[in-house]
Amino acid sequence: MIDIPKTYDPKEAEASHYERWEKRGYFTPEINHDPNAPVYTIVIPPPNVTGSLHMGHALQHTMMDVLTRWKRMAGWRALWLPGMDHAGISTQLMVTRQLKKEGLTRHDLGREKFVERVWVWKEEYGGQILNQLRREGASVDWSRFRFTMDESMSRAVRDAFVRLYGEGMIYRGNRIVNWCPNDQTVLSDLEVLREPQKGRLYYLRYPFKHGGGSITVATTRPETMLGDTAVMVHPDDERYRRVVGKTLILPLVNREIPVVADDFVESEFGTGAVKVTPAHDPNDYEAGLRHNLEQISVIDKFGRMTEAAGADFVGLERYKARDLVVEKFEALGLLEKVDDYENAISKCERCKTVLEPLISMQWFCRMDQLRDAALAKLRTDHKPKFVPEVPYEKVYSDWLENLRDWTISRQLWWGHQIPAWYTNDGQVIVARSRAEAEKKAGTNELTQDEDVLDTWFSSALWPFSTLGWPDETDDLETFYPSSVLITARDIIFLWVSRMVMTGLKFRGREPFADVYVTGTVLDKHGQRMSKTKGNGVDPLDVFDKYGVDATRLTLASVGSTDTRWSEKQVESYRNFANKIWNAARFCLLNAEGVSEAGAIATGLSNAFDDKNNLPLHDRWIRSRLNKTAREVNAQLEQYEFHGVVQTLYHFFWDDFCDWYIELSKSMVTAEADSDERRIARALLITILEQSLRLLHPFMPYLTEELWQRLPVNHSDLLHPSYAGAEPSIMLAAYPQGDASLIDEAAETEMQAVIDLISRVRNIRSEMNIKPGDRIQVMIAAKSALQTVFAASVDQIARLTRAEVSIDGNAQMPKAAARAVLSGGAEVAVPLEGLIDFAQERARLAREKEKLQKEAEKLQAQLGNADFVSRAPVEKVSELRARVEDIAQRASALDDMLEALS
Repeated sequence: MIDIPKTYDPKEAEASHYERWEKRGYFTPEINHDPNAPVYTIVIPPPNVTGSLHMGHALQHTMMDVLTRWKRMAGWRALWLPGMDHAGISTQLMVTRQLKKEGLTRHDLGREKFVERVWVWKEEYGGQILNQLRREGASVDWSRFRFTMDESMSRAVRDAFVRLYGEGMIYRGNRIVNWCPNDQTVLSDLEVLREPQKGRLYYLRYPFKHGGGSITVATTRPETMLGDTAVMVHPDDERYRRVVGKTLILPLVNREIPVVADDFVESEFGTGAVKVTPAHDPNDYEAGLRHNLEQISVIDKFGRMTEAAGADFVGLERYKARDLVVEKFEALGLLEKVDDYENAISKCERCKTVLEPLISMQWFCRMDQLRDAALAKLRTDHKPKFVPEVPYEKVYSDWLENLRDWTISRQLWWGHQIPAWYTNDGQVIVARSRAEAEKKAGTNELTQDEDVLDTWFSSALWPFSTLGWPDETDDLETFYPSSVLITARDIIFLWVSRMVMTGLKFRGREPFADVYVTGTVLDKHGQRMSKTKGNGVDPLDVFDKYGVDATRLTLASVGSTDTRWSEKQVESYRNFANKIWNAARFCLLNAEGVSEAGAIATGLSNAFDDKNNLPLHDRWIRSRLNKTAREVNAQLEQYEFHGVVQTLYHFFWDDFCDWYIELSKSMVTAEADSDERRIARALLITILEQSLRLLHPFMPYLTEELWQRLPVNHSDLLHPSYAGAEPSIMLAAYPQGDASLIDEAAETEMQAVIDLISRVRNIRSEMNIKPGDRIQVMIAAKSALQTVFAASVDQIARLTRAEVSIDGNAQMPKAAARAVLSGGAEVAVPLEGLIDFAQERARLAREKEKLQKEAEKLQAQLGNADFVSRAPVEKVSELRARVEDIAQRASALDDMLEALS
């Protein structure tokens, strides 16, 4: 007998196995010694150095680990590459707050000392998420860990910048940008939150220069009128056709501005005439370029009014300036009206400050060439393949089609400093290093650009910079492109699209074949989890309470669908883990005599190669195991995470535990040793062992803990690619499923036995027969089923606690509870002295009503010509067969009701 604790302790297993796996190098692709092994690569979406594990991380990491462990066990050379992002703004903010507590600012330290301080912070506080990644059981290759500010990564960033600049795809210029007055930096369009707000729509009158009235414009931002340089109308708007080209006097500043016509104007908005402020609105900026309008900046980078706004306004905060503008317009009799109005405003996604569009000198990346290449790859090769395809492929392509140039400079100190230097006379020198810049310029009197690159610039290079690019390394040759990217929907634009564009640009290939977009874990009320709402669930707390394996199984079952978090679901999977432990414990406590030299890998020794030598329940479970293995592999290939969890759960709980163990128990626990007992025990261990392998990618700790205890030759079970390695279930061959061992006849026959036992148990329960009372079971079955039931009569009797009689022509007693089985068989439990006839008639009527409702639903489906023409032929045949079976059952129920009347 093998010693095994009564209960499973997840913490103990989690503490011991991960360290051993990592120490032995099982996470590295080099553990695979097959030179011809296919390659499987995943690069982790690098979490921020400031971050800690949240449900979104845990969800993605679980799915990535499932796929990596599955492919590794299947003999692939698997690499899951980990890393961390430097998170420019977030990290700078963390250190700035730390300095504030010391009474200092970053300017007190200066740039060099501040950056040194950030590195100290990073080493001390950053990266806690990496230890949490280990806790999850993530089988990442730590030897290839990358940080986006590592020198190798920085070199890749500089190289990409220089190449793009050399091709004219990066340029510097004055453009309108999204400016955060709080963080004091520019933001790309993708870092902007658009939020609805209840505001006001102000109607302002601008008088004509030579009299004759005025034009009324509607605006939500009256303070910007101080920078207006035109009023714009639609050329087809009859109301304004006669005034196009005339001059207005801009109130408060007395500037002359023209009335211009432009197709961009929406005549239905406001009065149909719009004010144009090229320096403070992106659309006005473009209109200003079309009409050669002056750009007057009246709001500065701190959100205060400039001298150009006029003496009454200079230095005012923008919202106070708004109030003053409205007050002055009202005093002049030029405020026509003010309406309540709901519109969308732009906010910084980090600090939620309302952004200010400003004209600013920034670095930009032209996106047209990169965009066109990405769209062409999608349209010609369908790459990358989005899962689910709907709606994400269209979301991706629509965004690419409307892509504008990317603002890549940021006014920060922490990040990749832009590799551009300026000579004293203002010449721009772009180079990979200062030494190269000095050589190009012919002088060492150079000043480097103070800005850093958008964090997403380095992230865009992640799939190949992590593998050694720009050098042509062995890793780059072997592991690029990666196999799949697993990510959330909210960074398809920020990250996914940019990786595709840079991958095609610098490597000539898309960076990953597939993009799997996960669902979102919502709180119990269906709301997104967030720190501000305080409704987040800490995965570490869930690990502590229910174990990592149960949590992983819960997360994997989310798949691509948004799901409300439910602790009851985690608890149910914790119960499943306990079920696995208890089932394994039963097998191990009854494993004496199981030969380690047995052919455990296939589940059959030479003694029972002929499937007909095996009892029905053994042929059935062998078939179910192999069918399940084939289904699991197929589902994983299609990223059907929810489906595969259900497949594994129902096989182990229903087929293996509830039925196979119970059907085998009498032989397995027999006191006398015999060949039959040894074979039964060997088969039980065999099915358990392969089940643990199937479950391992989802439940790594529990399965390793149990697998190591099995009385098998562990080395023989390893995939040939790992021959010679210290045995671990994570290197064992993943069951693929042998089609020749799938026995449909055995499954059909066994299902009839299961159906029979279940019906008798239901009768016991419904009629409140005491569990200890032995009953009589009478079975009337036709020849084929009669043979099946007769062969399993001992098991039927044991599992129903009954005396069983089988007779194809038996007359069922009137005072009996009856049930109709598939195939026309009937079962009766004589209830003389126990039954309430009225109660039994009611039960039969309920069963008949249930069957009638099912039949009506099926008939409606089969009566739908569109469904019948589109559905697979097998599905239609299956439904028709079910309708016939229901009719057969209903007829038998009528007979029973008649007998009880």
